[in-house]
Amino acid sequence: MQIDVKQDEPFLKTVYKLLIKRIIDIFVSATVLMLLMPLFIIIGILIKIDSQGPIIYKQKRVGKGGKDFYVYKFRTMYSNADKIGPTITKEGDCRITRFGKVLRKLSLDELPQMFNVLLGQMSLIGYRPGVRENYSEADLKSRIFDLQPGITGYAQVMGRSALTTEEKRNWELKYVEDISFTVDLKIFLLTIKKVVAREAAY
Repeated sequence: MQIDVKQDEPFLKTVYKLLIKRIIDIFVSATVLMLLMPLFIIIGILIKIDSQGPIIYKQKRVGKGGKDFYVYKFRTMYSNADKIGPTITKEGDCRITRFGKVLRKLSLDELPQMFNVLLGQMSLIGYRPGVRENYSEADLKSRIFDLQPGITGYAQVMGRSALTTEEKRNWELKYVEDISFTVDLKIFLLTIKKVVAREAAY
């Protein structure tokens, strides 16, 4: 494997970003999927009992290099959610199912994205992928798209829904500069802490 080292980037940082980070992603995602498969099955059954519609919800998002891919989540909204209310999710949103509220509260709705990680479409840590309509042409040229999007990242542990779009972008750009095993481990541990604390998820 040839590693393309950028002139202004330390060699070890490049090796971590292009090789070691991917190895960690494969190991962790494969392990989680194997260990939590019984939980996946239970969640799937409860989703079907709670409301009609598919178990898995997929949506096209923008990933590395500005390319589109489908991100997977457990469905937390009614199948006709687009006809019920606005497209922006808010606290107390009537489009969210009863069990969907539980999944969001515990951040379990994101678990299927482990498949995205295993497939190489996402990383465990990175920027949260958005829909193409939310990006301008200038946005798509940002350095954040040099990396894979992540299940969690700086913005999620530093404020999540409380942050403005500009603040989230600033944290994403900071991650591009700071990326390292130590930073990824810190974000991962802070994410676990927030999930355990059951912080509000919209």
